[in-house]
Amino acid sequence: MIKYLAYRLLQLIPPLFGLTIILFVLLRVGGDPIYHLVDPEASAEEIEEVRKAYGFDKPLLVQYMNQMEMIFTGNFGKSFRFKTEAMPLIIERLPATIELALFSILVALIIAIPAGCLSAIYQNSILDLFVTIFSTIGRAMPNFWIGIMLIFFFSVVFRILPVSGRLEATSIILPAITLGTSIATTMARILRSSMIEVIRKEYIVTAKSKGLSKFKIIRSHILRNSLIAVTTVFGLQFAWILGGSVIVEEVFAWPGMGRLILKSVQLRDYSVVQAGVFIFAIIVMFTNLTVDMIYAYLDPRIRYK
Repeated sequence: MIKYLAYRLLQLIPPLFGLTIILFVLLRVGGDPIYHLVDPEASAEEIEEVRKAYGFDKPLLVQYMNQMEMIFTGNFGKSFRFKTEAMPLIIERLPATIELALFSILVALIIAIPAGCLSAIYQNSILDLFVTIFSTIGRAMPNFWIGIMLIFFFSVVFRILPVSGRLEATSIILPAITLGTSIATTMARILRSSMIEVIRKEYIVTAKSKGLSKFKIIRSHILRNSLIAVTTVFGLQFAWILGGSVIVEEVFAWPGMGRLILKSVQLRDYSVVQAGVFIFAIIVMFTNLTVDMIYAYLDPRIRYK
């Protein structure tokens, strides 16, 4: 297992290197970035002063090496709009985004596992049809629409949950449901398909012939082997959560990292955008690494290879 972990850690190096190039190119793809950082009526002297302050007066290779230094030291410079260091701004908003992601995953698991299991066990029944229809409709509905509908019913009509913000403990409920339901629809369908495939395996027939209870067969044999496919999809869904949280955070005025990055993009505050994108990428990479570890635990053949 340690050897497999070391191998997977080494595989993170090329994506990290590619990320530094992407950050460097995206900052300059729209032309000279200095004109996005200064007032349109700024004088030539003011433009040159800002250019030197951000290091854009140096050759591209030197600028790239400076960016590499920023990444490895975690110092992305000062925010042009907030007049403070960019990385502390991101770190300050990170707990809110992680909290939203974790609660969204919890909502997704609470919905997806029972729905997927029941749909597979009672295949082609009314229950199976209901889960399939729910999954299709839920996946088709955009996050912002689900969020607006939840606000309308639970905050405006019934007045039982906060509209937005993070001031109350119950403020997490609506945004978590908004993100979690979208993930649950995909996970339920994947779990259903995977369980149906496992149910048809010969070792399940053997387990039944040994007189094992239906619950034990489902828990120990069918569900565990079915979770391999679900775990693989889970890594992709977590990355989708981080991307989708930007919209959900804006809808619910949730003070997370995604909302800060969106605002920084609108304000063209590149230091904050770079720091935020880098943190997002790191989280996604290590989430995928964690998923691979779980995958190897569930299927020992993976780590042996």
